[in-house]
Amino acid sequence: MNIHHFTLSFFLLITIPCIIFAQDSPSRPNIVFILADDLGIGDIGAYGQLHIRTPNIDQLAEKGILFHNFYAGTSVCAPSRSSLMTGQHTGHTYIRGNKEIQPEGQEPLSESVETVAMLLQCAGYVTGAFGKWGLGMVGSSGDPNRKGFDTFFGYNCQRQSHRYYPTHLWHNDKKIILEGNDLTQKVHYAPELIQEQALDFIETNKDKPFFLFVPTVLPHAELTVPDDDFYQAYAHTFEETAHKGNDYGTQATVAGYSSVEKPRATHAAMVSRIDNHVGQIVQKIEALGLSENTIIIFSSDNGPHREGGADPAFFQSALHYRGYKRELYEGGIRVPFIVNWPNTIAPGQQQHVAAFWDVMPTLAELTATAITSPTDGISFLPSLLGNGSQAEHPYLYWEFHEDGGRQALRSGDWKLIRLQAKQKEKSVLELYDLDKDPSEQHNIADKHPEVVKQLSALMDEAHVESPIFPFRN
Repeated sequence: MNIHHFTLSFFLLITIPCIIFAQDSPSRPNIVFILADDLGIGDIGAYGQLHIRTPNIDQLAEKGILFHNFYAGTSVCAPSRSSLMTGQHTGHTYIRGNKEIQPEGQEPLSESVETVAMLLQCAGYVTGAFGKWGLGMVGSSGDPNRKGFDTFFGYNCQRQSHRYYPTHLWHNDKKIILEGNDLTQKVHYAPELIQEQALDFIETNKDKPFFLFVPTVLPHAELTVPDDDFYQAYAHTFEETAHKGNDYGTQATVAGYSSVEKPRATHAAMVSRIDNHVGQIVQKIEALGLSENTIIIFSSDNGPHREGGADPAFFQSALHYRGYKRELYEGGIRVPFIVNWPNTIAPGQQQHVAAFWDVMPTLAELTATAITSPTDGISFLPSLLGNGSQAEHPYLYWEFHEDGGRQALRSGDWKLIRLQAKQKEKSVLELYDLDKDPSEQHNIADKHPEVVKQLSALMDEAHVESPIFPFRN
């Protein structure tokens, strides 16, 4: 069901129980979705990275499908993840920005919002999320346990996840105090603790269909890693400029980014650690004999960041694309997307244009489960299986609520960007032809006024005002 006209009544919807078409259902595969945090499309070898070694992710791509035209929900964490979870683009999805809730958490998904995890839970899957949530604090309507996950372990709050040696993590509604981590000492490196729990989830549920969601916090700032083999592999590789930040110690704050002596080596080590974690998950699945009944998806929530000393220009983290995190140019929203399913998905390259909001309808079709809430998504299962006719989007839409507001819309090879969008009378429109100018270097809005007019109208149609995240002044 593709919905392109929403009203404010959307926010008052009551979720209808899921419907399962068991008689039409194939044997349901295990589903693993690994979501990196601020990883650029160019940060991994399969997409052309030359400085950082990612052999496990590269092997997933070599034996699976690598998408070249896949987009995140938007260019910053919470709304992008909301788009992924709800199957709606950021003109419709419930969470449109990073909105803090004190003392710990972000604006929660409402009770009425259906997530892909709830859909899979209804389809008989055991569900677990291990990493960073950011869509509702513990006990709220957006608590991961209330949004379809039987088990959650990790950072509930995005602000807390700015520290890799946090004072605590969450296991469902239980606060897990990390003894020794008090913002003056660095004892427990959170990504390793979270990875242990993800692997245990696979082991525990090997005899049931499971949905494993791994929204790792790596390689989001801060830039910090243990002084181990991952770091030493790059420690003497690059010319470096130290970054001065908010160090661990008596003056440290939760949301700070620490100093880093070798930012390039540290970023490379963080990406290689992601790769190692992917390898551990694959090895666990293989050891349990689950490979042929497990689909593995790897992606990132937005483009690469430039915070805490990060240097995405050096690594060409956005490839040749313009823009980074928080921007709606291609570099901010085009992300890696790899799908691997041995003996079911044939290896290859995929040019189909798709986005986060397509994941829910794809997994719904895969599991023969009906979506009972509005979605902007289109299943790309035909592109995965190589059979049937693949439907295409008339357009894709994004919005970003900071820095005066930004909107973007892609229709075919045309890409329209509206800057200063919150005050339409002051807004600036830019038009690009992605076929001829994929790096968005030449604004041709003045040469194609009719295209600008048409896409601008679609942009206005795609945005429905939210009472929680108002966009228009």
